[in-house]
Amino acid sequence: MPSPFDSDDEAAALWASFCQRLQQAGDMIMHRPAAPKTPLDRAEGLRYLTRLLRLGLEINLEHADPDFPAFYSASHPTAKIGADNPDAIYLNATISGRNTYRITGNRGTIDYFGIGSKANRYHIDGTMASTGELRGPDLQTAPDGTVEIIASATPHPGNWLPLAEDSSMIIVRQFHLNRACETPATFHIERIGGPARPPPLDPNFTATALTKSANFVHGTAETFARWAELFMAHPNEMPDLDQTLYRKGGGDPRIHYIHGYWSLAPGEALIIETPVVDCPYWNFQLDNWWMESLDYRHHPITINKHTARLNTDGTLTLVISPRDLGYGNWMDTNGHTAGTSLLRWIDTPAPPAPTTKVIKI
Repeated sequence: MPSPFDSDDEAAALWASFCQRLQQAGDMIMHRPAAPKTPLDRAEGLRYLTRLLRLGLEINLEHADPDFPAFYSASHPTAKIGADNPDAIYLNATISGRNTYRITGNRGTIDYFGIGSKANRYHIDGTMASTGELRGPDLQTAPDGTVEIIASATPHPGNWLPLAEDSSMIIVRQFHLNRACETPATFHIERIGGPARPPPLDPNFTATALTKSANFVHGTAETFARWAELFMAHPNEMPDLDQTLYRKGGGDPRIHYIHGYWSLAPGEALIIETPVVDCPYWNFQLDNWWMESLDYRHHPITINKHTARLNTDGTLTLVISPRDLGYGNWMDTNGHTAGTSLLRWIDTPAPPAPTTKVIKI
């Protein structure tokens, strides 16, 4: 079978095509009329593309063999996609819906846990449909926390994660309430009935992986830029939009997402107030225009059910501002004048509607 690496010229042409696709992604992002034009936002936009490239290569090149899957993180403090949750530990594994897999490990102590199979089409049309879900409360675990899950297209006794023919990824989500005293789950995944060891690197696989990785950068950036533009139609509000959009993007079906767009002039702050309902988990986070969470390692940009300070009547007040105003829960804009935000509710059929107002500092 002919290979794109049969000659130096063919290999160089493949690399040039890969770089050209990345340039197109940069042009598409940087030249969007709606994209912010501050030096900080432009710099974050280019950094965002490099982060997407790292993730694209992890997904499509380094961890792309469904016969030999391994869990890796496709969203973490220095590589973020689509309003990543600062409380979350995300684990991903590449699989094929035609295979059967065994997942073993320890459940850990993090309260919210979910594992889902997905048909990942970010590199094609920016969607990631759910093809099967398994919830933490549904897991059968041993007294010491050990657990075994079978992922397959046909039902299986015990812990079963459904797969569809086009399933291509398994995602584990764990949401901390308090990182200081919770132990994350640990998992290992293996294909049942697969080959004993992988073959040598296939040149055609590498060529395809580079194309997919570049398309992943372009498709992912395009998807969430369109989301940000959608949210901009409701400035300084938190509208409850159709959840179908978020499901197609790979969102957890248990989560109700309320995204917003904030834009502040010098000397302004945005106040968000909402009732709080009893549910397993909720959180709020402040994001940039590219829908990356701001740097939660060093700045107060997120709160959750455990860390939030509620008002005496049980309601929640959030203050989005460049400095702490001394009341409510301060979310640091961290040098930005505009961006996006997200309020998540889990297992809440009718989430409360936030109210917003811009004030002078």
